[in-house]
Parts: sequence; C-alpha cells; structure tokens
Amino acid sequence: MTEATSLIQGFRRQEQQEIPFDKEEEPPSSSLHLETHIWSNDVRATQRHPALIIPFNGKRTPRTSLKTKIFRRQFYPEVSDKQWNDWHWQVTNRIRTADQIRKFIMLSAEEQAALDSFTAKLPMAITPYYMSLISAYDADNPLRRSVVPTINEFISTPEEADDPLGEEHQSPVPGLVHRYPDRVLLLALDFCSTYCRYCTRSRVVGHGALHPARSRLEKAFDYIRANPQIRDVLVSGGDPLTMSDERLNWILTNLRNIPHVEIVRVGTKVPAVLPQRITPQLVRMLRRHHPLMMSLHFTHPDECTPESYRACAMLADAGIPLGSQTVLLAGINDNVETMRDLVHGLLKMRVRPYYLYQCDPISGSSHFRTPIEKGLDIIRGLRGFTSGYAIPTYVIDAPGGGGKIPVMPDYVEGREGCDLVLRNYEGNLFRYPAYRSEDGAPSVFVPMTHAEA
Repeated sequence: MTEATSLIQGFRRQEQQEIPFDKEEEPPSSSLHLETHIWSNDVRATQRHPALIIPFNGKRTPRTSLKTKIFRRQFYPEVSDKQWNDWHWQVTNRIRTADQIRKFIMLSAEEQAALDSFTAKLPMAITPYYMSLISAYDADNPLRRSVVPTINEFISTPEEADDPLGEEHQSPVPGLVHRYPDRVLLLALDFCSTYCRYCTRSRVVGHGALHPARSRLEKAFDYIRANPQIRDVLVSGGDPLTMSDERLNWILTNLRNIPHVEIVRVGTKVPAVLPQRITPQLVRMLRRHHPLMMSLHFTHPDECTPESYRACAMLADAGIPLGSQTVLLAGINDNVETMRDLVHGLLKMRVRPYYLYQCDPISGSSHFRTPIEKGLDIIRGLRGFTSGYAIPTYVIDAPGGGGKIPVMPDYVEGREGCDLVLRNYEGNLFRYPAYRSEDGAPSVFVPMTHAEA
C-alpha cells in the first residue's frame, strides 16, 4: 500500500465515522403538502456514494466557521446541531419581519425606514445560517446590503423597469421563457429561502403566484416536446432546490424523457444561503439525471464558508459541473481585490466562475448598479494576474430581451500595415504578423458593419 493510498483511506474512515451520510434522515417537509406518489417517477436505483471531502491542502475542513458558532451560542443556544443542519428547520425559521431582524442587527436609518413602511415588490427572508454571516453593526457589510432592504429600493429612475429583460413578452406558456433558439428557461416556482434585494424577477418572486403545480408544468413540458430545436433547459425560479426531492425528481425526469433535450441545468443560490439543503439523498437523486449542470449564485467571498465548501464538494463528487453566476454590485463586490478573492474561493470549492453580470436595471436598483467601466476594470485586473479558469465572462443582459452580450476590455490597439497590434495585461504592445495565403498576399481584417452582421 502506497503512502498516498493510506492517506486517502484514512480520510475516508474519518469522514465515514464523523459524517454518517447514509444514516442521516431527511425530515418531512413542513411546507409542502403533496402526496409523494403524485410527484414520483419510476427511476432506476443507483449505488450510494458517500461524499469524500479531501481539501486541496490536505487539511480537514472545519464543520463551521467561528462566526457562525458564536452566532448560534448567542441567538440559538437551545437549537441542536441536528435542527440547525436540517434545511427544513432553516426555511421554517427564516427571518422575515422587522421585529425579528431587530433581534440580530442594529438597523440603520435607511433599513429602519424601509422596514417601517415595507411595501417593496420583493419580500424579505433570510435563513438563520445566512444571518450568522452578516455583521450586526455595519450597515455597509456586503452580505447585509445584499439581503436587508433599504429605503433606496423605493427610488426608481427613468431607465428602470419591473421586467427589464422582457421575459413576459418571450413567454409562450406561463413560467417558460423562450429567448434563444435552442434553449428555454423554466421557472419552476417563485420561492427562495433567502431573497436577494437586486433580484431580476422581483416582480414575480416571493408572492406565491408561481406554484410548481403539475398542470402548469405539464403545459411547459408540452411546449418543449412540440419544439424539437430545444436541446437545453434551465430550471430556475425562485430556487428549484427549495422543492422536495420528489417534486424536483418529477420535473427532471419529465425533461429527461423528452428525446431532443440534451442538457438540463439547475439555477440555484442554495449552496450559498442554505447549504444544509445539499443532502446525500438529494445528490443521489440528481446524479440519475446526467448530463446535469448547476449554475450557482455566489456574490462575495464571505459566502465561501465550510458549509458551502461541503455542499459544493458533494455536488461535484456526483459529477455535476458547477459554474457561478455573479452579479456586479456597487459597494459589495465592485473592486478587483474582492472579485479576485471570490473567484479564487470558488475554484477551491470546485466551482468555475462563469458569468459576471452587469446588474439589470430593475425598478429600485440604482444603488446597486455600477458604471460599465467598473466591470471592465475588474476583468483587466484579473486577466493575466490570475488563472484563466478564474476569469468569468463579463456580460450585459440586454434590456428588452436581447440576451447576454459579452463586454470585454479592448486588447486590440489597431494595425501597423497588415500586422495586428495588441496590448497585453501589463500594458505592453505586441505585433501579431498577418497570415499570408499561398499566393503570398496578407489577409486583411475588415470589421463587419451592423447591416452586414
């Protein structure tokens, strides 16, 4: 037996002793009152694969952070580890009212004003776990700003809209958006465990109007079946991972049974705000539906906690490719240092930084939006200074339904003769020689006009 094999087996024995995944029980949902058989499908059984988490530095990951430990001792001393780590308990005990949140944080004048006259389109809800990561006294704390409402949400500017991406006009059936030729967005429900204050779908999310009802979802499945060009379905919401395993399995199985659907993706923020939801039972179900991918939503490096690390490790160990979609937010992550810490933390959690979104101009979002140049500066500050895998694509989701448009710093300075002049990450200029055809003539790059495109 080699030393490496001995080390791995040692880690496996420790994990199995301290984290008896197969013995964990998933409590019945306290929020869903549907018979399990309604949502069940006959799917093949798979072998159990308990997650083995071996950190990249060979050290065991702590179960939780010191900050969360202190928070629990102060506010939840009677709550057992089993309760705290039960995602149903976390959802049931979300902080949703002004009276509740005052117990945890000292409200600023802007927060107090928003909560005293709370008529915002988007309700407030924060899981106890995520509240444990928030500063009690600093109103400018990045995580706090992203989930605690302020009076700025009530200020709308002329360029903002409730549906800036025009999703309602690209929805052939309720809860389905067909913007791109070969893929659709399926909004499974409008519920999230924690609501982000900059949510693009604040007009819909959190109001109980979009239920994962069988009749509505079957209309969406019928539309997908009738359009064979659709090969990719993104299941989002709301957060689809807040549904029961049975209901989510029913949705994924129906999509998998459509012959021309090649890829299914799930959009979720659960690993950041409710990592307790990633259970062995959930992972065993998800791995039946490959190729399955996940688009995760991480905003700030403070979200890269031991709990999130474990959740992402379980998903990655199940063979699910993980990508992060991050929104660029003023005062939260709009500088190179914060974004670099975030993308490095994501890679260590086996999550590929995928998109960096310019904040959509939803109503009441002006305090979150940044100039485009901020995003370009961040990409300039990452390109060449860190791994290529760590650099997301900076995109603007075009208002009116134009789709994602990549925005990049201009590294092309021009031409000298037929040679291309380029500027690298250090600001130095380089010439790339023109390609010459067999007759010796150099090829000349001529940009297309909008009409030609």
